Amino acid sequence: MDGRMMRSMRLKEEESPEQVSPASCLCGSAPCILCGCCPSSPNSTVTRLIFTAFLFLGVLVSVIMLSPGVESQLYKLPWVCEEGAGTSIILQGHIDCGSLLGHRAVYRMCFATAAFFFLFTLLMICVRSSRDPRAAIQNGFWFFKFLILVGITVGAFYIPDGSFSDVWFYFGVVGSFLFILIQLVLFIDFAHSWNQRWLGKAEECDSRAWYAGLFFFTLLFYTLSIAAVTLLFIYYTQPGTCYEGKIFIGLNLTLCVCVSIVAVLPKVQDAQPNSGLLQASVITLYTMFVTWLALSSVPDQKCNPHLLTRFSNETVLAGPDGYETHWWDAPNIVGLIIFILCTLFIGLRSSDHRQVNNLMQTEECPSALEAPQQQQVVVGQGRAFDNEQDGVTYSYSFFHFCLVLASLHIMMTLTNWYRPGETRKMISTWTAVWVKICASWAGLCLYLWTLVAPLLLPNRDFS
Repeated sequence: MDGRMMRSMRLKEEESPEQVSPASCLCGSAPCILCGCCPSSPNSTVTRLIFTAFLFLGVLVSVIMLSPGVESQLYKLPWVCEEGAGTSIILQGHIDCGSLLGHRAVYRMCFATAAFFFLFTLLMICVRSSRDPRAAIQNGFWFFKFLILVGITVGAFYIPDGSFSDVWFYFGVVGSFLFILIQLVLFIDFAHSWNQRWLGKAEECDSRAWYAGLFFFTLLFYTLSIAAVTLLFIYYTQPGTCYEGKIFIGLNLTLCVCVSIVAVLPKVQDAQPNSGLLQASVITLYTMFVTWLALSSVPDQKCNPHLLTRFSNETVLAGPDGYETHWWDAPNIVGLIIFILCTLFIGLRSSDHRQVNNLMQTEECPSALEAPQQQQVVVGQGRAFDNEQDGVTYSYSFFHFCLVLASLHIMMTLTNWYRPGETRKMISTWTAVWVKICASWAGLCLYLWTLVAPLLLPNRDFS
């Protein structure tokens, strides 16, 4: 009896989160990251949240780099705007070298975060369970990971300018294009889960209030989309010019109408009962948002109300009030908010949609019967528990690759997609416009494929 009591006391001491030393928290696994007041969480979720916090830390530093007070310190670095024998360039107009230094600093900060996550992308390839020795690196040693990130960041700020900014710009273009598609997939999954749960509650409660809620939000999203189209025609087109903008807006509007019609076709409804106008309305609103981002990058002062452009062979700012600086315009602010939400969405949850899980390399959400079994694994209050002994719940490598793309996307967002030119000027090009427009088209095609794939390939399981 005494032996059992002694073993029980030792077990309680091991389970108590207060007994965890600071050293083990810094060098050990994710369980000691949580404090005693926090609810118990799966090890996989805690790890993803901490890596996401690393990314947000890089974003915060990038935002600080864009503040005017930091520019005086950036002049000391080797990649400042110099030409010839150390002569600092001051561009005519209202943009001098200091205004460009913040953008180049963002390039280097995002290069550091992208390199950090790309290192873990390669390191975590083919990790199958937490029994793999590399899983301990994924879920622990946070202090050393932070030191590695700081070291890469310091080294990135001493990269000579040369062609670095131009080359890294194209990496950012490709990465941002892919991340826009990932955002679309997340929105599709969110709308699908939302529609499925509210329909389920409507059937359980036998209440029309849930149907009314779905109808209200569907109507709201379509109303916002129509308002967006109207505002885009007002502010980003002019009579007798801006033909590209008119084509982009009209074509995307037509495509959104087409996918909305396809979503409610009887054959599509028979093959996928959960498809409907709620998902189509979310995709339509997101497509209008991407179209807005594309038009805000058009290098034509007449068709873009907030444009850093070239005038009389010098760099000035387009705008009615004395060419004021517009680094933080509305498209960038909204884009930053959506970026934060989607990145948190990647780190917090798995989908209950099989196709999305296959694409995002995650497992399905546990059912109500499986949840109590997982809770039995909990070691102590406020501690994360290892839920990956039999198999990982998400692809470690693919998760880090998503964070690489997120780093590139936020780099392009914070710098307004301006390309550093050889003349030390920030140049708005049609590259950014076409990347965003093509991303909107690719996203619509992807959503259309999810609707018609069960009809075109009836022998495959699309449940």
